[in-house]
Amino acid sequence: MPKTIFRSTEKSNFILNMTEEQYSKLASIGLAMACFMVSLFTIIPEITINSTYTIAAGGLAVSGVYCMIMAFIAFIKKYIKGGTVFPVCAFGAMTLWAVISFAVSGDKYIGLYGFPQRAEGLLAIIFYFCIFVTGAAIKRRKAVETVIYSVIGTGILNSVFALVQIFTGKLSHYRMISLDIQTNSASGLAHSPLFLAMVLTLSLTAALISAVTNESKKIRVISIVSSLLFGFVMIMTYSFIGICGIAFSVIAAVITVFTAKASKKRLASLIPSVVGAVLAVVLVNAGVIGNVSSYRLYDGRELWWADSFMRIGSSGMNNPDVLDIDDTLDVYLYLNGKAMDVISENAVTGTGPDQFALPQIYTLGNLGEDALVTDVLPFNTGTFDRVYNEYLYTAATRGIPSLIALAAVILCAVFMSLKRLRKKNTAFNSAVFFLALGGALLFLIGCTNLVFSPIYWGLAGCACAVIGKEKADSSKESKK
Repeated sequence: MPKTIFRSTEKSNFILNMTEEQYSKLASIGLAMACFMVSLFTIIPEITINSTYTIAAGGLAVSGVYCMIMAFIAFIKKYIKGGTVFPVCAFGAMTLWAVISFAVSGDKYIGLYGFPQRAEGLLAIIFYFCIFVTGAAIKRRKAVETVIYSVIGTGILNSVFALVQIFTGKLSHYRMISLDIQTNSASGLAHSPLFLAMVLTLSLTAALISAVTNESKKIRVISIVSSLLFGFVMIMTYSFIGICGIAFSVIAAVITVFTAKASKKRLASLIPSVVGAVLAVVLVNAGVIGNVSSYRLYDGRELWWADSFMRIGSSGMNNPDVLDIDDTLDVYLYLNGKAMDVISENAVTGTGPDQFALPQIYTLGNLGEDALVTDVLPFNTGTFDRVYNEYLYTAATRGIPSLIALAAVILCAVFMSLKRLRKKNTAFNSAVFFLALGGALLFLIGCTNLVFSPIYWGLAGCACAVIGKEKADSSKESKK
């Protein structure tokens, strides 16, 4: 008999009567939304002049609220149990500590909603928690496969948009990465070339593993063509993350071929991604794209001058007497070093969610005390709002307790998926493991952002999920 409350109808008690299979299907829809919605909402500011990237936060809100409902159902139905309890509690602890950090922070508006056009304040962290719980509560392999295909899909969406930016220089804030250097850098719908490289690392990893293992010829063909596109666009981000992402994805696919005992002939499926990357370098060196005649990395100029300073005014100009912005290694080491200084002064609660730049302000310029922070920051040379190391950024903005919780969540995702892979060495388990590992490594050289983070936290949740046998479980559910 279907369960009801106070003699209400069966339809009004759909949560009580929801099966694991039904929940997993609905949860996969929410995680697919988390993959696509921010990118889709970003189309508006990309194609219009007066719109701001704050609109993109609406995409996170839509998928976040949906997953909030699914997380609520997961707790009611007690789908969070066994091995999934610890990582969910760890993420919950990180979220609660973010609340404490917010409570003692200097700017409550930014702490809650995030820095203007970054939009990763406390609300975003709560949405990430709900997305993670939704993924962790999934019980069906098919639902996780839907999420993986969605990761490939969002990579295609971003890459197609990026091709317009690369070959026309339009619909982008990264046509010029200095006053005289035109690169037509690809940012897709990810707000930044570096953020796009992070997203495409996950997309390429999923595509290559699918290309070498999937039994469906149609899916393999789509994956191979996608990998060619991803490889080309990742190089056109001119970023260290893009180079590392291609290398990681190829290595992950090669390992999967041997461990999953797939046909060695499938290794040929990896060639298009490399061809795409080489083609991008050849076109740049031939002077076909932009006004540069040799390929090189522009991480420093993209993350500091083009993104933070020019696009959204979240930092001041770099000080050339202190930092060579064209030295990629020097830029990353400098940001990490400054982050360590901030952590030493705000070790417990941090500066506040998404408020890393605020404590660095040392002058109001010629503006009054009531001036907007986005107007003040450009006057403060040497300031910046993002550390491209998520672990240090978390400790700096939300305190070391948040860093410990973050590490616990990510380690759980990696080791739980690895344990599942060692127990049953399948292509599916390999894909989940490498996607969880890829995000963990990306956080060493990248940072949280509206496009990448919802995707990764959904995947990390799936990595912690306990996947059941669909037919057997369905029959058990129907007998209840």
